[in-house]
Amino acid sequence: MWLYILMAALVWALGWLVRDRQSLPTVTDKHVFITGCDSGFGHLLARRLAQRGYRVLAACLTPAGAEGLRRGCHGHLRTTLLDVTRPDSIRRAVEWVQGEVGEKGLFGLVNNAGVANPIGPTEWMSPEDYRGVMAVNAFGVIEVTLAFLPLLKRARGRVVNTSSVLGRLSANGGGYCISKYCIEAFSDSLRRDMYHFGVKVSIVEPGFFKTAVTNLESIEGSLRQLWERLPPETRRSYGEEFFQQYLKVQRLIMNFICDGDLCKVTSCMEHALGARHPRTRYSAGWDAKLLWLPASYLPACLVDLALAIILPKPAQRVR
Repeated sequence: MWLYILMAALVWALGWLVRDRQSLPTVTDKHVFITGCDSGFGHLLARRLAQRGYRVLAACLTPAGAEGLRRGCHGHLRTTLLDVTRPDSIRRAVEWVQGEVGEKGLFGLVNNAGVANPIGPTEWMSPEDYRGVMAVNAFGVIEVTLAFLPLLKRARGRVVNTSSVLGRLSANGGGYCISKYCIEAFSDSLRRDMYHFGVKVSIVEPGFFKTAVTNLESIEGSLRQLWERLPPETRRSYGEEFFQQYLKVQRLIMNFICDGDLCKVTSCMEHALGARHPRTRYSAGWDAKLLWLPASYLPACLVDLALAIILPKPAQRVR
């Protein structure tokens, strides 16, 4: 019996591998719109897709970001400015893309724009901290996607949403984890709704990577601002030692866990766009595969215990 099960599993694995390696016959006629191309994943992806022959439509937040992307980039690449938190900016981007793609429609939409800070203990946050992150990472993605769906349906295209392993396991306070949980749910419902129109939806779940929005300097600066604005009573309940140890944990994460090879993420995005049968989910980075995703399937009590051991203890905790 076990032999038959093993053989069936082997046949399934080989079949999946063959299916996963099948790619589209040509991409030179396919337009892909990418948000957040000033730096990081979006910047690298835009360059790589243009080199491969895609017709890349890259959205940047700033003119300097757009100029930096165009400089020295080979292949078909056009840029526009986009603030995903502003409906008027999204509307102008849709009109611009419509003029670029014509009646063919839009083959690919990569929702990459995002912010991370502020992150930290939940009590240190204000409602505005949550709104700022959610406006970009969650509602920005939703509004951009809804605006482009008619063009995507026309081309029977693809949507690639950038989530995170922290959309599976909430390891810190702030709006980042919440926004990524939202993207997971939005992508799942969108994928099922768009199935009948031939539009495929994939989610990329990176681990910890070093980008412009997740560098140690910005994280430490954000934490110091949060700490300094806390009421005196709240600061006393945590204690200065807690704050220093919390900073130390962030430094350890950035120095020993964060990966500097952004290609591990953009390769997943490229597969989602160029494969004949894109995957539903992609995990990128060793920590995503070996640490965070396995931990997300463990009982909550075990994850809570592990994080309680790793993270510092407040001065006035219950003993």
